[in-house]
Amino acid sequence: MCGPTMSGRIMAVDPGEKRHGIAISDPTGMIANPLTVLKHVSRKADAAIIGEIARQNEAVCIVIGQAFELDGTPGPMGRQAARLAEVLRDLTDTPVVLWDESGSTKAARSARLAMGASKAKRRGHLDELAATYILQSYLDNLDQNKRSV
Repeated sequence: MCGPTMSGRIMAVDPGEKRHGIAISDPTGMIANPLTVLKHVSRKADAAIIGEIARQNEAVCIVIGQAFELDGTPGPMGRQAARLAEVLRDLTDTPVVLWDESGSTKAARSARLAMGASKAKRRGHLDELAATYILQSYLDNLDQNKRSV
């Protein structure tokens, strides 16, 4: 799995019903950046494209955002994320981990507001920014674990 001793680019996916946001870290694995948005086709087709993007970007790990209910169990979208992760694991040798995506869309919306985006742009899809938030929270957690080891 992806751990504090890995170095290299890490990619994150914010899975959605219509689109998947993709983010990638810098080569040091410290800073998350938005990469692209994929239109949802089917779980298997999406996983194949995500795997290819990871390969092209030399990602050493793929993080999939997973939504949870208030009781801590995966909700419908969280279960879909888990199924996407399973298909992706079958298609690639790159480690795939699930990561709590709680608050990612709200944080992406706040980031757009802070960047001074117009109302029209704030209403648009936030998929790549949500993926960036998911990835940065994962990277920050890895960094904390590195310092405590």
